[in-house]
Amino acid sequence: MLPGKTYSPGEVLHLVRRRAWLLILLTMAGAGGAMVISNYLPSMYRSEALMLFEPQRVPGEFVKSLGAAGVDERLDTLKSEILSRSRLEAVVNEFGLYPALRNTMPMEDIVLRMGGDITVKPETKVSFRVSYVSQDPRTAQKVAERLSTLFIEENIRDRENVASDTSGFLDSQLEDAKRQLIEHEKKLEEYRLRYGNELPTQATTNLQAMQNAQAQLLAINDATDRARERRLLLERQLDDLDSEPVTDTTTGSGPASTEQQLANAREQLQTLLGRMKANHPDVKAMQRTIRDLEAKAAAEAAEPPPPPKAAAGRPKAADLARQQRRRDLTEQIQDIDRQLAARQKQEAKLRGVIDRYEANLDAMPKRESDLVELTRDYTTLQTTYQSLLQKRQDAKIAANLERRNIGPQFKVLDPAKVPERPFSPNRLLIDLGGAAGGLALAALFIALGEYRDSTFKHEEEVERLLNLRVFALVPEMGTPSGRRARRIVAVGIAAAVVGGVVVVLLRGGVPPLPF
Repeated sequence: MLPGKTYSPGEVLHLVRRRAWLLILLTMAGAGGAMVISNYLPSMYRSEALMLFEPQRVPGEFVKSLGAAGVDERLDTLKSEILSRSRLEAVVNEFGLYPALRNTMPMEDIVLRMGGDITVKPETKVSFRVSYVSQDPRTAQKVAERLSTLFIEENIRDRENVASDTSGFLDSQLEDAKRQLIEHEKKLEEYRLRYGNELPTQATTNLQAMQNAQAQLLAINDATDRARERRLLLERQLDDLDSEPVTDTTTGSGPASTEQQLANAREQLQTLLGRMKANHPDVKAMQRTIRDLEAKAAAEAAEPPPPPKAAAGRPKAADLARQQRRRDLTEQIQDIDRQLAARQKQEAKLRGVIDRYEANLDAMPKRESDLVELTRDYTTLQTTYQSLLQKRQDAKIAANLERRNIGPQFKVLDPAKVPERPFSPNRLLIDLGGAAGGLALAALFIALGEYRDSTFKHEEEVERLLNLRVFALVPEMGTPSGRRARRIVAVGIAAAVVGGVVVVLLRGGVPPLPF
């Protein structure tokens, strides 16, 4: 090839025209060789059956089925069982498959060969296809039909065995779980009866009861503090009453007037309201005292002024009122003392209750540790027992379901048929492949010849490589020998085309495309 030479589309087309005889001859040679090879290949027939996975006819919310419910799970299991050596060997002996190979190959290799000829392919979520390939179409149909029957029979047998084995296993496990559960229940019952108030389940009750007792104790302490404050107030009033001067009959001076006592009482009431609420007993007592003083002041204002001679009797009435007031204060103090004594007893009782509940709470960690040790396996055993009980019942119902053949099962939706035409080999594709190979080989030869050709084809190549100007071109002159060679090539090409058409017609026409 000339250095730096490039090919335009027109030059490529011209090159193809010049070498057309080589392209056609090698292409036809490749196609013819492929036809010869494809004629020697045996025809293979495939027969297939469409299987449907039919769910159980009883709704699943009423009866649960045993085993895998989906077609994928069941199909994987059944495929492994049916394609085992023992099952395939029985099918080989039943139909007398591979007679030529049985004399030269061991049974293991024949079984492997048969496994390669069997295809189990899922079609949808609830269906799949079982196919078998053989050189005899009727044999392919019989074996595919037998394989579909094996799927149905093996599924029924397998589900019955699973139901029976599951029921027996659950019975034995249930009895063992029941015995262990009864033993643990007795131990837990004895422990709860002995330490009922100290168990962790009583923590909330003990804590709430202790809080209630503490609240009562706090209320009693508050009431005791209020009673003591009231007692101090009453003692102060009693001291004030004792410190009042006695009435002097000669000078007419005596205790403070009612208006002064009323003013003092109102000041004491304001002082109490600053420290206590309006419903406090001391406040109410002072309010009663103020009302009494107000009534007394109103009565003194309504009485006429006493005569001079009666002035001597007034001190005696004031002394009597003071004594009555002193007795009232003393009685109130005594009543408060009795209340304080009763509250002290209640306080001691509540403290004992609180101490008892605190002791229960303090003992709970120890009881909890003991209880955890006792109940370590009880919850698991109880859950296991309930689960086994339910599963045993479900297993019995499922076994009855399988015995009546109304559980999930396979059925043939589209039975295997005798194939009318082979599916392999695809002779058209083989022929086309041979032609494509010949064409590629011809392109390789053309490219190699062009690579080795160093002649000038155009004046531009001469000017570019030799740096010389071209003044004239001499056209190619044909010779008789060249014309004869072209006629021979044309005749050979026509003969090859006619031979290819004849071969196709002799083979029975063009086979259908695989797609």
